[in-house]
Amino acid sequence: MPDLMVDFIISLDGYGAAEGWPGFWGMESPEYLAWLDEDGTADCTLLMGATTYRLMSGFAADARGDPGMAQLTATPKVVFSSTLQAPLSWDNTELVADEAVDTVRERKDGDGRSLRTLGSISLCRSLLRAGVVDRFRLVVFPVITGASGRDRIFDGYPDVTLELIAQRTFEGGLQLLEYVPTVLDGPPGTG
Repeated sequence: MPDLMVDFIISLDGYGAAEGWPGFWGMESPEYLAWLDEDGTADCTLLMGATTYRLMSGFAADARGDPGMAQLTATPKVVFSSTLQAPLSWDNTELVADEAVDTVRERKDGDGRSLRTLGSISLCRSLLRAGVVDRFRLVVFPVITGASGRDRIFDGYPDVTLELIAQRTFEGGLQLLEYVPTVLDGPPGTG
């Protein structure tokens, strides 16, 4: 049975991006990039929303010939959107206009590939809230982007406890943290 992993890269203060900062906050060490190449994304189906699709398909179009982007292009992708129109330009991408939570539940009940999110903050929030997320993985970059940060990851999330199941430190101080999430009805001790 396929599992679902929400996967984010974030600043220490919880932002997914920051105005004026380069990708990976300019800290993509060779060790981290090598891990990305080996981390199993090619064996998953990637899930994303329309905003992430527009951004990433643009990167893919601009980076033809880049091995990392070629691998991402070859990976099966599902985009949840009621605003995009088929056919989508990025190879191996399926457009789904149906409710994301229902579609993910159906895929998890099947025998298909594991599922992993790519960006898509609001999609991840709805999947976590619905209780369909099996693993929650963060790579925390050692920067604080309080003045320039945008795309706060956890705003609007439900209360969640996280059981740590894996951790790793990459050169440059990047921290990988992988958890099993449990969505709560409220803070512990209030129910």
